Amino acid sequence: MDNRSTTSEFVLLGFPGIGEKFHTPVSTALFLLYLTSLFSNGVVIALIGCNRHLHQPMYVLILNLAISDLLFDTITLPKIVAKYWFNDGSISYAGCLFQVFSAHFLGSFDSYILLLMAIDRYVAICKPLRYPSIINNQRTILLCCFSWLFTSLIGLTIAVLDSGEELCGQNIRSCFCTNAVVLSLACNDVATLKRTIFVIAMIVLLLPLSLILFSYGVLIRVIITQTQSVNRRRAYYTCATQLSVICLYFIPRIFVYVANQVKLILNEDVNVLILCFYSFVPHMANPIIYCLRTKEIRRTFKNLIKRWILMKNPRIPAVNVITISDQL
Repeated sequence: MDNRSTTSEFVLLGFPGIGEKFHTPVSTALFLLYLTSLFSNGVVIALIGCNRHLHQPMYVLILNLAISDLLFDTITLPKIVAKYWFNDGSISYAGCLFQVFSAHFLGSFDSYILLLMAIDRYVAICKPLRYPSIINNQRTILLCCFSWLFTSLIGLTIAVLDSGEELCGQNIRSCFCTNAVVLSLACNDVATLKRTIFVIAMIVLLLPLSLILFSYGVLIRVIITQTQSVNRRRAYYTCATQLSVICLYFIPRIFVYVANQVKLILNEDVNVLILCFYSFVPHMANPIIYCLRTKEIRRTFKNLIKRWILMKNPRIPAVNVITISDQL
C-alpha cells in the first residue's frame, strides 16, 4: 500500500484554525472525553462481564456497544492528545489507514448494534409472551458476531479503496484519519470513489435508522394505548432519551456525508467539531442512557458499593451501608 502514496507519514492537525492559546483547553477537553469514556464503558463491561445474572440478551448488546465505543476512543483520542501535549502529531501511512478502517468499522457496528437493541425492545414490549423464544442469548451472540464480521468488511473495503489512491499531501486536517480527509489529499480525481463510499455510508446509516424509528414509533403507539397513565410519563422519558442519543449518532453523520457529496463548504474547524461531537459524545452518553439507568445495573452497582464499603470499613453498621448505597 505504501507504494501508492508519495509520503509514508502524515501529520494530524486536529483543529487547524485555532490559535495556540486554545491548544491546552482543547486537548484537556479531549483527554477528559477519553477518561470519561474509559471509565463509564469500562464500568459497564466489568459489571456485565462479571455478573452472570446480567448475561441476558439486552445486556449482551449493551456489552458489545461498550466494547465498540471503548475501542473507537482508544484508537483515535490518545494520538490527537499526544499531538497537542507532546507535539507528536505524526502518524504513519499504515497507522492512518488503520484509523480509517477502525472509524468506519466501529462506526458501522454501532449503527447495527443500536438497531438490534431497538428490535430487542420492540419484541420485549410488543410481543412479551414470545420474547424468550424470539430473543435468547445464543441468537443474540450470533447476531453480534455477524455484526462484527459484516461491519469489519465495510471498514476493510473503505480502507482498501483509499489505499489504492495516490496521495500527494501530508497534513490530515482532522483529529483522526477518516475516508473524507484522506481522499482530500488524493492527487487524482476521486469523485467516482467518493460517490461509491457515499452510497455505502447511506446504506449503513439510513437502513438501520429507518428500522429504529419504525420500532420506536410502534413502541410509542403501544405506550399510548396500553400503558397506564402512571407509567406513561416514565416510558415517554425513556424513549425520548434513547431517541436523542440515536439522533445524535445518526443525523450529524448523515449531514456530513451529504454536505461532502453536494460540496457544501464548511469551516474546517466546524467540520472537525461536528466530527468529534458525533464520534465521541454518544460514547459517553450510551453507558448512562442504555445501562446505568436500568434497574438491574443499578442494583448490581449498589451491591458492589455495599460490599466495598463493608470490606473497607467492617465496623460500619449494615443499615448505614444500605442507606449510603441507596442514595447513589
